Amino acid sequence: MFPGMRRAAQQLSEAETRAVLERGTVGVLSVLSPSGYPYGVPLNYVFLNGSLYFHCAREGHKLDAVAWDGRACFTVIDTAEVVGARYTTRYRSVIAFGKAEVVEEETERTAAFLALTGKYSGMIPAETREQKVRACTRSAIVRLTVEHVTGKASASFHEGHEN
Repeated sequence: MFPGMRRAAQQLSEAETRAVLERGTVGVLSVLSPSGYPYGVPLNYVFLNGSLYFHCAREGHKLDAVAWDGRACFTVIDTAEVVGARYTTRYRSVIAFGKAEVVEEETERTAAFLALTGKYSGMIPAETREQKVRACTRSAIVRLTVEHVTGKASASFHEGHEN
């Protein structure tokens, strides 16, 4: 179902791929909308227990697409640096494919929401973040269960070139 990487020498190891997902702060969720058009939206996320989690409003284009056809991919660009003198871009990125769905189970929803707030608002005391999460009824949590993931880096990363 998922083709192999054409330039296998540029593929990141499983550990490197996981590290990109863990340290990344923004990725693009791509889904197929009911209109038949693809829909890509940049999101904050957290990688938790092998799945990707996002929060969003309880209604809207994103949730309509997830409900219509939950197949999705998520792209994280870890590094992208144009190297004009070499006519290239030095990059490292990850693409994850899987099934997206709204998390209905409260324990999982709370754990993912707390992980998100910890990642992006860690300077706020944990007790305060937990109170906000438990009181929030306007946000949905979406889980992308990862079925296939690949990481890739430009040849300059693998060759050890800095520029």
